Amino acid sequence: QVRLVESGGGLVQAGGSLRLSCAASGSVSSSNTMGWYRRAPGKQREVVAGITSGGGTNYADSVKGRFTISRDNGKNTMYLQMNSLKPEDTGVYYCMTSIDFKLYSGQGTQVTVSS
Repeated sequence: QVRLVESGGGLVQAGGSLRLSCAASGSVSSSNTMGWYRRAPGKQREVVAGITSGGGTNYADSVKGRFTISRDNGKNTMYLQMNSLKPEDTGVYYCMTSIDFKLYSGQGTQVTVSS
């Protein structure tokens, strides 16, 4: 069983910051690659960042230089530090992981950036 629980979303003004957390439990381990994706109304799902077990990271061009993904393997928790937020960053953010070729995600946390 895999359980991913996101938290940290909220309402922030443009230019502000938020830090999202994803608490993982069950079959998720430090050896699993994890990431964040978001859904915005009227837009396709967008993978915004990923992190490997070794700490390698990658980002969507739309968030490079503003978002930082990290993980604390001891706490089985992943983070997404979001700075210089823009209204177009508004959406529901989900953490995800893939185990045995199956994709798992949490319930999501809402991020709203006002202009």
